[in-house]
This record gives sequence, structure tokens and C-alpha cells, in this order.
Amino acid sequence: MALRVVGVGLGRTGTNSLKLALERLLDAPCHHMLEVFADEAQFPLWVEAVDGSPDWDRIYERFAATVDWPGAAFWRELVAANPDAVVLLSRRESADAWWNSAVRTIFAPWNGEDGSLPQEFRFALERLVGRNGVDPGDAEVAKAAYEAHLAAVRAEVPADRLVEWTAGDGWGPLCAALGVPVPDEPFPHVNTTDEFRARRAAQAEAAAEAETGEAETGEAGGEPGGH
Repeated sequence: MALRVVGVGLGRTGTNSLKLALERLLDAPCHHMLEVFADEAQFPLWVEAVDGSPDWDRIYERFAATVDWPGAAFWRELVAANPDAVVLLSRRESADAWWNSAVRTIFAPWNGEDGSLPQEFRFALERLVGRNGVDPGDAEVAKAAYEAHLAAVRAEVPADRLVEWTAGDGWGPLCAALGVPVPDEPFPHVNTTDEFRARRAAQAEAAAEAETGEAETGEAGGEPGGH
């Protein structure tokens, strides 16, 4: 494993946009929580990591960068294991702005809006974000943890390795840190709160329709009653 960028920002700090941007700049994949959903082989590897036995070479074998959770939960380990990597701290304008986005998206299952998250995955996520001190069901604890995380990164990462970034910064800080030209194309701003919620609603609707279809098929295919 030799990551060129270690993203240490928590989820909902523009990390999906950063994933796409870094893949464009590095011409290589960037790890993000999306990979855990897309590749069933990833989930047990991260459970092992939370249990204290990470295999970074297997997790990151095809990636040149990482952003978002689950990597952000192990930011100290990844920063130390990749001494030549740029350390990228993505953040929102405030802890309130971060929480207001997270509670309506990734933390919605802990706040009464969405009960579809499998229990096994929910428990794993609680352990994961808990490594950053975040309680996804408690606003004040989560916001305090967010601020403490920023302070810890700033205190522990050498200034010559650290790049702070917000969504409004676009390509500039990334390209300067990596020593590459600024692309002649718009920065990929994606996965806003509204986009996330619309996608989640569409997925839930599709799942409900599929479940209804299966039930109707089962009823139609049942054995006729005796007379």
C-alpha cells in the first residue's frame, strides 16, 4: 500500500466530490464508503480493522487515495503508514453545517428517518464513527467530536503535509499539493444533501416495489386450495 492522498475529513465534508476529483487528478481509484457498499469483500476487511487487525495492503491494493469513512476512522494509522502522502482535511464551514447535512443523510437511520439499514451494518458503522468520538444519534456529542477531530489533525499532522479543503475551494489546493495542472473542466460537485435524500427515496421505493412484486408472484404461484 502506498497512498498518494490520505483524506482525514469525516463523511459529509464533500468527500464524494473529492473522490471524483482525485480520481481525475491521479488517474487511479480513490477509496470511499461507496466502495464498501459496492464490493461485498470490503465489509469483512473493515470489520477486522475495527476489531484491531487491519490489512491495509488488501483494503487499498488498487487505490491511490482514500477519503471519507471508513478510512477517516483510522486516520492516524494511515497517515503514519503513508509518510509521503498528502494529508487532506476536508471540512464544512461549521460543526452545525456538518451535523445538519449528516443527520439528514448518513445519520438518518439513527434519527428516526430511515430504518432500512441492516442491523449488522448499522452496528459496524456505530463502531467505526465511534473511533472519531462521533455518536450518530446525539447532535451535541457528534458536533463536539467533529471539532475535536479537526483540532487533533491540525495538532498532529505537520503543516507541510496538511491541506485543508472545503467544497468552495475546488481544484486549486488539490492541484497545488499534488503538483499537477488545474483541469480545464468544472470541479465535480456531487452528492448534495438533496441529491442524497432523493437517491435514498428512490432506492426505498424500488425495494418496496420489488418486495410487492415478489409477494404477488408468490401468491399467484401458490398451490390451489382443496375442495
